[in-house]
Amino acid sequence: MAVTKQPGRFQPSDFQTDLCDCFSDCGTCAYGFFCYYCLGCNIASEMDECCLCGLGMPIRSVYRTKYNIKGSMCKDFMVTLCFPLCATCQLKRDIKRRKQQGIF
Repeated sequence: MAVTKQPGRFQPSDFQTDLCDCFSDCGTCAYGFFCYYCLGCNIASEMDECCLCGLGMPIRSVYRTKYNIKGSMCKDFMVTLCFPLCATCQLKRDIKRRKQQGIF
């Protein structure tokens, strides 16, 4: 069969929630606030990464790249340095939404 049409280009997107959008999922925010390292380990486990890798810039960059989310490694570094709890909760919220949509 001959290919007559090239597949469309996959456009970069944004995270599905804002960085400080805690009230859209208070449970995740509370989880992160009371057990930050457990949340990081949970994220790493869901992404099939080492538990020690669940927090910070590397996991955020891997996730962004996998789902073609706009940003850069520099931005990931600055966000996780200045707002580590917010960045981790945002990542978890995005994972939860992608699971609900069947694209995780």
